[in-house]
Amino acid sequence: MAAPASLRDRWLGWRNRLVASPRFQRWAAGFPLTRSIARKNTRALFDLCAGFVYAQVLTACIRLDLFRILAAGPLTLDGLARRLDLPVENARCLLRAAASLDLVRALPGDRFGLADLGAALTGNPGIAAMVEHHALLYADLADPVALLRGEAGPTRLARYWPYALGETADAASVAPYGGLMGSSQALIADDVLDACDLSRSRHLIDVGGGEGAFLEAVAARQDALQLTLFDLPAVAGRAAERLAQAGLAGRIACRGGSFHDGLPAGADTISLVRIVHDHDDAPALALLKAAHAALPPGGTLILAEPMAGTPGAEPVGDAYFGFYLLAMGSGRPRRAEELHAMLRTAGFATAREQKTRRPLLTRLIVAQKDAR
Repeated sequence: MAAPASLRDRWLGWRNRLVASPRFQRWAAGFPLTRSIARKNTRALFDLCAGFVYAQVLTACIRLDLFRILAAGPLTLDGLARRLDLPVENARCLLRAAASLDLVRALPGDRFGLADLGAALTGNPGIAAMVEHHALLYADLADPVALLRGEAGPTRLARYWPYALGETADAASVAPYGGLMGSSQALIADDVLDACDLSRSRHLIDVGGGEGAFLEAVAARQDALQLTLFDLPAVAGRAAERLAQAGLAGRIACRGGSFHDGLPAGADTISLVRIVHDHDDAPALALLKAAHAALPPGGTLILAEPMAGTPGAEPVGDAYFGFYLLAMGSGRPRRAEELHAMLRTAGFATAREQKTRRPLLTRLIVAQKDAR
């Protein structure tokens, strides 16, 4: 027998019936004290329905290189239509759509220039790479119910990230995701380094380091710190080539392997940057235990990734990353308290969160192994 509904439950039920009433909605939209709330909710609901269209407007802008074209200054509609190779009216449609999303700004004389969001995108190529990558995610979400019920079959994202299927990747298959990982890590590397103190570290191993974007940022700040990248052999091989081209071959060592076989010993600091949330609970805990085992007494673990339940960014963790990782077939977004519990289970003596500049993109937990 179901438990009797609490007073709060009964109140919520009454409220839901009231808000669902078309008559109440019309009244709230006209009453001065509720008008702004009603209009805000109407806009929010419409944005949820239209979100895919907004994303495709951004995709079109990126594929047409609109932001780079406008980076030098405003241009007329006719001039932009020629540069974009679009009919004038279709160019107008795109530019007005982009202006409504604060990507570009409409100016007198039928001209258009960059708005703040568009200008920011020109300095963050990693965002453009992610937008292009989302074509795979959108295809996997074409039938979200089938995905939720496990009836969608192998997804495009799972094939894109071969380790999500437990497959051993070769150099050709890791090339696309290696570059994407590098772009996303470069976007948040300075945020992580601003929030953690590496001045007492002697040797840092970046586990799952991709093509070395995070360690490249570390090398620019820490002259004396020994640096090692650890990733799957094919990924580590690509990292070694890229870092050599950047003149860092003698600065950053690259080692191939799998954390399932343990992590290299010898470092007093291990970093996991956007790695743990890619794994289900059992392998994620195994990774944390492997890090604990590889560290000496008093060693430090740096865990940086976007987290569920981040105040002001709840949809990023629970909606975006929740469904992205579901489509990928591995991992889930976790709240900070869940990660703290996993770190305790893995054997770490202490763990504390350090504030980052943009917690929407990444939050940071620094864990310490017992010094004894």
